[in-house]
Amino acid sequence: MDRILTKESIRGITPYPLGIAAEELKEKYKLSGIRSLADNENAYGCSKLVSLAMSKQAGNLSRYPDGACSALKRTLGNFLNLPSEYISIGNGSEELIRLLARAYISEGDEAIMADLTFPRYKANVVIEGGKAVEVPLKDGLHDLVEMGSRISSRTKMIFICNPNNPTGTALCKEAIQQFIAAVPAHILIVLDEAYYEYMNHEKRTEAEKLLTFHDNVAVLRTFSKAYGLAGLRAGYGMMHPSIIAELDKVREVFNVNALSQAAAIAALEDQYFVRMSGEKNRTERERMRGRIQELGFMCYASEANFLFIQGALAEKLMESGIIVRKFTHASFQGEAVRLTIGTEEDNDAVLEAIGQAVRGRRV
Repeated sequence: MDRILTKESIRGITPYPLGIAAEELKEKYKLSGIRSLADNENAYGCSKLVSLAMSKQAGNLSRYPDGACSALKRTLGNFLNLPSEYISIGNGSEELIRLLARAYISEGDEAIMADLTFPRYKANVVIEGGKAVEVPLKDGLHDLVEMGSRISSRTKMIFICNPNNPTGTALCKEAIQQFIAAVPAHILIVLDEAYYEYMNHEKRTEAEKLLTFHDNVAVLRTFSKAYGLAGLRAGYGMMHPSIIAELDKVREVFNVNALSQAAAIAALEDQYFVRMSGEKNRTERERMRGRIQELGFMCYASEANFLFIQGALAEKLMESGIIVRKFTHASFQGEAVRLTIGTEEDNDAVLEAIGQAVRGRRV
């Protein structure tokens, strides 16, 4: 049989690494239990209001969802103090990344991004025939000066992940505002704030103010992290209506299911849960970072619900039943792991496993 050729632009793309499954890890190391700390999920679940809202919606599953996500847009608009026509809903914010690339990236266009950041920016740009211009991080942060210097006549888009995934580092809002003001208005700036709710308040951007002065900015956020709805896939983008009109041309029909819409509305109504889980995460994150540094590992200051730790720890943690995300990259020597901040019990188990690894090296 002759081989069916794929489109040329995707031939060099590597599928997103999903990591080892819990059952596979249990079998491999004969473990009784698993702690999944690889995907930056909310350690405290989600609001109790979510299951109630989904139960009410369950009787309508024979009907298509509201394709415009009208109720969710209104709720978000009221919460964000933003007109609903400035809001676009996606099947996770990752879908909005894909739609932005599909709508705006043409063959030969360039998109500037960090070299160690969320990999789906590059993948979606390349799929559309564009080129990813990757800029090394500086002290774990986006190097905005260097990113600005890479702008050319072919630049169509710039991606800024803040806090950055996988490092957890965050730029101050003033630096972002100054950068946006200096970028030519014909270049689309995508500010991915998936971990926005975990940030210290003084670093948080004010999307409504950015959109007041800049029509070329798209701010993306998600319900998967602080709101605890990773299993439902719902995210949103804030951007000028003219950008949303272009996304609607390439959007899937009924892209966000009815249960996800109902759950997101309910989650927004319970800001106590968001604050509570954020405060617990912050306390545990700083405790973990301090102890990990005491054990001799380099660990960036994080503004998210995870830590990026440089050191060959992945295998030892896996052997202890702790699933983490392993990284190798040209910007640092050896290995690193991205560790989701779990419950206090989860985190104590992580510290014990890392301590054992350190003691083992000294033997």
